[in-house]
Amino acid sequence: MLIDFVPNVAGVSLAESGGFVKAPGGVPANVACAISKLGGFSAFVGKFGDDEFGHMLVDILKQNGVNAEGCLFDQHARTALAFVTLKSNGEREFMFYRNPSADMLLTEAELNLDLIRRARIFHYGSISLITEPCRSAHVAAMRAAKSAGILCSYDPNVRLPLWPSDQAARDGIMSIWKEADFIKVSDEEVAFLTQGDAHDEKNVLSLWFEGLKLLVVTDGEKGCRYFTKDFKGSLPGYSVDTVDTTGAGDAFVGSLLINVAKDDSIFYNEAKLREVLQFSNACGAICTTKKGAIPALPTTATALELISKGTN
Repeated sequence: MLIDFVPNVAGVSLAESGGFVKAPGGVPANVACAISKLGGFSAFVGKFGDDEFGHMLVDILKQNGVNAEGCLFDQHARTALAFVTLKSNGEREFMFYRNPSADMLLTEAELNLDLIRRARIFHYGSISLITEPCRSAHVAAMRAAKSAGILCSYDPNVRLPLWPSDQAARDGIMSIWKEADFIKVSDEEVAFLTQGDAHDEKNVLSLWFEGLKLLVVTDGEKGCRYFTKDFKGSLPGYSVDTVDTTGAGDAFVGSLLINVAKDDSIFYNEAKLREVLQFSNACGAICTTKKGAIPALPTTATALELISKGTN
């Protein structure tokens, strides 16, 4: 979890921006808040600087109903910062300040494994794989979850500026690929990981492996595609007035996780899965209609309202 500094005017470069609005960010934290806002129970595991920003972020988790037992503070490192450029179409570019930031310094010994073992699902990204000691902590947490029979959920969430090179990112992201029970990737991430056309099904299926229960590819405003051992298909997205795409994927993932936690038979029942992904598409769309990730996260009522309008 980190602080995003977002220009107060869209469509200008960081250098041109006259001012910035600070917003809580970081994909797993956004997902935790999305789950809570939809009426689920989530906990966050991570490390923050023992500074004003770090304490502000943990307070935001608590205010959003997220269990913060797994949050730690480091007295010697700062909370991570990112400057985010909002292009005029709501898409983003990132510039990060982490050298090293507290989140990178989480160690295996500091993990609250009891908290992790109480979960139905353990969800993670790939940014925690970039450097030690956080990489070892990530792998240990994932293994503890798997050995406890907890479903592992992976959203690689590629942020190339943080990796030493494109190939290091591919190798790092794929190093834990086959540990997951279900995976969500964006079309852009499919193109990056396979170095091919994301809309060619052969490329998507090159990411499939024996034992995976569900692979979901999000296609932005176009909706999503899904692949299981027994069936595959696609669902259209919803047409909304997009202001800022930050957090859209996290709202999508949060709503998917809450529904998997309620009933993991959706991996084997296409009708149920389609209903869940339709809801996830609506949650992702709503999140793009306001600035920032956490403030824009939908409630169940707003998602159902969009679905009832049938604007996809």
